[in-house]
Amino acid sequence: MMLKLFKENIRIAFGSIKTQILRTILTVLIIAIGITALVGILTVVTALENTVSTNFASMGANTFNINQYENTVRNRGGNEREIINPIISYPEAVAFKNKYKYPFTETSLSFTATSKAEVKYLDTKTDPEITILGVDEHFVSNSGLETTLGRSFNQFDIENNTYSCVVGSDFEKGLLKDVNPIDKIISIRGARFKVIGVLKEKGSTFGNSQDLRVLIPIQVARSLFTAPNINYTISVMVSKKELLDEAVDNATSTMRRVRKLSPVRDNNFGIGRSDDLINRILGITQYLGWASWIISIITILGSSIALMNIMIVSVTERTREIGVRKALGATKVTISVQFFIETLLIGQIGGLVGIVLGILIGFAFAAAMSFAFVIPWMAIFAAFATSFMVAIVSGLYPAIKASQLDPIEALRYE
Repeated sequence: MMLKLFKENIRIAFGSIKTQILRTILTVLIIAIGITALVGILTVVTALENTVSTNFASMGANTFNINQYENTVRNRGGNEREIINPIISYPEAVAFKNKYKYPFTETSLSFTATSKAEVKYLDTKTDPEITILGVDEHFVSNSGLETTLGRSFNQFDIENNTYSCVVGSDFEKGLLKDVNPIDKIISIRGARFKVIGVLKEKGSTFGNSQDLRVLIPIQVARSLFTAPNINYTISVMVSKKELLDEAVDNATSTMRRVRKLSPVRDNNFGIGRSDDLINRILGITQYLGWASWIISIITILGSSIALMNIMIVSVTERTREIGVRKALGATKVTISVQFFIETLLIGQIGGLVGIVLGILIGFAFAAAMSFAFVIPWMAIFAAFATSFMVAIVSGLYPAIKASQLDPIEALRYE
């Protein structure tokens, strides 16, 4: 009996929606806009978070670097003063590597030799925009890089200072286009290097291409690029994530010993963890999530008012119909449920339209920005819940108003 009554109410609700199709479409669109804003932004945010997590997952989120802090501002007694930490010199970097013996770690030394190199192959040369890095055998793995062709450096290459190199993926599209790059000879500052590997494409970071670079053995780079005050980077990979905190503490004390810092002095170097960077970026995405909720709540508030208005108008227009139903024995509950179901249908149709549009917009943005798209199940659930709440809030008053109409007065209504 209850099921038949529910089906009858659904049929009546659809019939009512068809009779006022234009107002229903407008109301559905208003609800859909709010849901689209919510789902669309949350879809993009989810895709961004997934991309960041995936990109840094290759670094294991268990890598940390020891770098120079540049132009750090610290407060001392209310007065700000600028502190420039000393560079990490090669003797300091080597001393750290020799002294740091924490278990399950690999230490890598590297430096940026230049970011304006010109690379030649046969009679062709690049623009002077290639970054040259001096690295050791652990740099590629510690940096989360992979080779698509050939191999990376091994211990023999580094210890014997071989004139070999690993190039970025853009070389396959430019200088070494239409040829197999492996074993080809390229020239950097007059020195001839044999290509032993090609890195997997990484894209750009803050506008700087990560694929226009050449890796060469660190001692070879030191002999070719002899600029003063070269700043070295120390990278440490911890194979067991649960040891990361202890490994960082041990590295800090080791670097303090290398720099002969007294216990009362602050660190004059910086340690940056890869998981800190992930958390910082993901923290930014939270603001986008909050923005989507604020935008959608404002829009949904308007759609709630619009939906309530259309239902109140519907009650007024169908006063005689309500009077006839009550005269034939319909109870207050039956009348209120009828209008309530009608409101729920409009709300859920708007929610469904908004979810589809939101996912499509989110997918388009994710594809345009090369984000790893995933279906935002949480956003979909939030959208359904939101549209359901809108329908309840908007339909409650009109349903009560309809159920409380006096049947005699309703039958007299013109």
